[in-house]
Amino acid sequence: MGTARSTRRGRIAASVLAATTLVVTGCAGGGGAPEETGDAGASENKPVTLSVATSQNEQTPNYFCGVELLKERLEEADIGFTVDLYPASQLGPDADRFPQVQAGDIDIDLQGASALSATYEPIGVVDAAYAFNDVDHAFEWIDESSEDLFSGFHEATGVNIVDGWYFGNRTFTTKDVEVHGPEDLAGVPIRFPNSPIFLANAEALGVTNPVSVAVEEVYTALQQGIAVGQENPIVATRSSSYDEVLNTAILNDHNVGIHWILVSDKTYEKMSEEQTALLEETIHEIRPENRECVDEATEEILDEYRANDAFTVIEQEDIDMDAFIGQAEEYFEGYFTGENLEAYQAIRETAG
Repeated sequence: MGTARSTRRGRIAASVLAATTLVVTGCAGGGGAPEETGDAGASENKPVTLSVATSQNEQTPNYFCGVELLKERLEEADIGFTVDLYPASQLGPDADRFPQVQAGDIDIDLQGASALSATYEPIGVVDAAYAFNDVDHAFEWIDESSEDLFSGFHEATGVNIVDGWYFGNRTFTTKDVEVHGPEDLAGVPIRFPNSPIFLANAEALGVTNPVSVAVEEVYTALQQGIAVGQENPIVATRSSSYDEVLNTAILNDHNVGIHWILVSDKTYEKMSEEQTALLEETIHEIRPENRECVDEATEEILDEYRANDAFTVIEQEDIDMDAFIGQAEEYFEGYFTGENLEAYQAIRETAG
């Protein structure tokens, strides 16, 4: 099976070829127009400025081991790229940025699948709790089995998912609440993002009292006890300073956090084939470096927690992982229907 990247590359090449053919045909029929070679201008690298947006702040690995590397490498290649970075939702929250990506006003964006599912619902299944066994499974699925889902997303939106960068496994962090299995979450007010798939995750994991305040209000909600816990990758918990209020990390890893790298057709149209190839290759090459950076940052933070007598880390060997995973899978087999269920089952079938 071809990958989403190879399918997209073929589509772009076909578009360039068609445009070049029209130019050549037009010149041939124009009588007085000067003759040009068939590939004149087709591979010319004109100056291109790319805007790159993300909700992540500068303290997260997907910034300093992600988009900063992308900017550095594209500009150093000296083939016409200038890259402007807009972290920390400077260009608006996820939902507001996506139409700008579709319009080509934002060239590259990093977003989670739950946000994207508001535009194309089936993509949300990749954010289902325990849809992927681990990050290796997620990357294998991206490289070998994502074509149908990504192509459907492109057809519906005009936006390409070029690849995905890991930003950590989502885990629970609480104030004085130790969790060893789903039953320990009953009645506990845990903050979840206000999207259908994340609220479904709450139910699938045993959270009967989810709190869906906006991300800007999470810290205050934790301070005031409106929520006594939240779920995020450890690096995001630290960069948002939630661990100033919370003191218990539960390493149940219920979701492989992936930021999907989005590029619209309109952005592809302004790049040469060489620029397009470099952009896609650079995004893909950064992926393992980014993962290593996330893993290192996560372990550094966890080691700080473990060394802190005021902080509790509940390790996986002390968690009933089978109960969490089995309960989530049973839940989503009944929650999803139609195309969404097919997409979810296709992911689970690739699990080793």
